[in-house]
Amino acid sequence: MWDTLDLGNAEVLKELYTLLNENYVEDDDNMFRFDYSPEFLLWALRPPGWLLQWHCGVRVSSNKKLVGFISAIPANIRIYDSVKKMVEINFLCVHKKLRSKRVAPVLIREITRRVNLEGIFQAVYTAGVVLPKPVATCRYWHRSLNPRKLVEVKFSHLSRNMTLQRTMKLYRLPDVTKTSGLRPMEPRDVKAVRELTNSYLKRFHLAPVMDEEEVAHWFLPKEHIVDTFVVENSSGKLTDFLSFYTLPSTVMHHPAHKSLKAAYSFYNIHTETPLLDLMNDALIIAKLVRDTLLFVLCIFPSMCVKVHKASYCIFLHTGRNHLSFFVLFVCLLSTMSQKKNLVALFIINSIATKPKRHFV
Repeated sequence: MWDTLDLGNAEVLKELYTLLNENYVEDDDNMFRFDYSPEFLLWALRPPGWLLQWHCGVRVSSNKKLVGFISAIPANIRIYDSVKKMVEINFLCVHKKLRSKRVAPVLIREITRRVNLEGIFQAVYTAGVVLPKPVATCRYWHRSLNPRKLVEVKFSHLSRNMTLQRTMKLYRLPDVTKTSGLRPMEPRDVKAVRELTNSYLKRFHLAPVMDEEEVAHWFLPKEHIVDTFVVENSSGKLTDFLSFYTLPSTVMHHPAHKSLKAAYSFYNIHTETPLLDLMNDALIIAKLVRDTLLFVLCIFPSMCVKVHKASYCIFLHTGRNHLSFFVLFVCLLSTMSQKKNLVALFIINSIATKPKRHFV
């Protein structure tokens, strides 16, 4: 039976947390599974403009147990010079015992119907697999912050002729950041961060457009969820900022370690500070908040080139994981004139991908 989940209800939020914790994205070897906290779910699923009916669940009729979920959140996307209102589809999850029952397509059709009722007919989603046809495919890079723990839980493996002590020395970071004027973002910075973000993204043909309310929601620091640091120059002007969100994974089948805490690079906007300096500071800050590794998704072309060239000096290593971005047209367009208006996009703030192991 269908249900609309009221995440303002603590019991319902706990049900969703349990469903995702026990059945959501795992690595290929079933050793790690994302562990979204209830607070993280509220941050990800209730941005400005969210609608209750877009939190769509499936329950067993007899005992009302939650066995499936899919969500949509609003997103304003600029395509060239046109801004289009769309939705981002996320957290598609089906209970493991129902994986062969074709529940996922039914969930997708239902969220399609609910989004259509609001007059929105385009959506975007990401996947770790390639389906026809991705708008873009981006590579994930990751950098170890706590090599010992990553080796112990078998996320990483020591390569030939590499010892644990040498690995720890290789990945050692300074205790303080390099960039002068770097400080945590505050509410008074929202307007400047919005201007920085939208101005920087104008150089791309496809990009989100954020208002101040959205900037405040996504970027203002929240403990154990998102961290944002701005660079303020000597005249008091904000010139750059870095951000990352924190997402732990459950470590399965390990006697000692039960959780793996990871930082995911979010938005990094630079105008005066070199990007590599910002990224290096992000590594130091993530280490200080006790994250064990940092993931970077190369979306901006310049960032991909710089990260690749700097893979030794800031110790970023490529994984085997790629993330594909897709456009879903959630209504059937029948005429050729309508088909000419189809647009393609990708959302930068993807939340869920499969963790991959690597060698160091």
